[in-house]
Amino acid sequence: MHRKKGPSRLSSTILQAIRNRPGFRPASANIGGGDIVIASYNVHKCVGIDKVFSPQRTADVISEIDADVIALQEADKRFGERAGLLDLGLLERRHGLVPVPITSTMPKAHGWHGNVILFREGVVRNVRQLALPGVEPRGAIIVDLQFPAGDLRVIAAHLGLLKRSREQQAETILSILQEADTLPTLMIGDLNEWRIGKRSSLASLLPIFNHEATAVPSFPSRFPVLALDRVLSTPHNLVTSVEVHNTPLARVASDHLPLKAHVNLRGAMEYLNCQTQQDELQQLVS
Repeated sequence: MHRKKGPSRLSSTILQAIRNRPGFRPASANIGGGDIVIASYNVHKCVGIDKVFSPQRTADVISEIDADVIALQEADKRFGERAGLLDLGLLERRHGLVPVPITSTMPKAHGWHGNVILFREGVVRNVRQLALPGVEPRGAIIVDLQFPAGDLRVIAAHLGLLKRSREQQAETILSILQEADTLPTLMIGDLNEWRIGKRSSLASLLPIFNHEATAVPSFPSRFPVLALDRVLSTPHNLVTSVEVHNTPLARVASDHLPLKAHVNLRGAMEYLNCQTQQDELQQLVS
């Protein structure tokens, strides 16, 4: 007897087909493992697609993700005093997650232009708050963290809605990196770019960041077809796997699904050290 596919099974089939489109990272590219887990989550001001404001539900999704470091976007009110919307005390008690310290002119804000980085292990070595160009006020947090496996630089950003603004913002972040010392680096956040390839506003990040290698669809949360949320890495072997955190709770809690990546920090440090030695040898030879 022939049975028709039910709605959930059909939806799963369609989503898998979308996930396997050219340009997206295939599931077969994920090799798993690593030293730490990094995540990114646009919490949509703790308002779900059901229009319910629930910081508790947002905290529950963060609990599900269980990351060592997580970058949040839209964690503050957008206007007025821009007060923080999360229960930071709950996240610390439940998971030991604490925010990377920042300086803010808004005393009640949790983050910088709504960006917050929470971590539960490691040592904060340096923090930089970057105002990004563009039509809308946007920003990024750049933090150097020290872990037992090595040092890691995390750039948490929420880029603009306009393509030209995103291009300017990507170029600004790249210029800052070119002036900094070399570290394994992740650029994560809601980068608001769905295009893959040369037409992408992130194309200028090549060859430092390969914006195509880790793209997976994360928006809208009910039926993700666009890769708005990204985790970009340098060196490129830093990230061993990338996946969306697609659970019943996450599909309702925000219009974005969280993005989760496993990071091989030891392997990346060994690669960079080897690269440095080769560069020094080349200089001696020349």
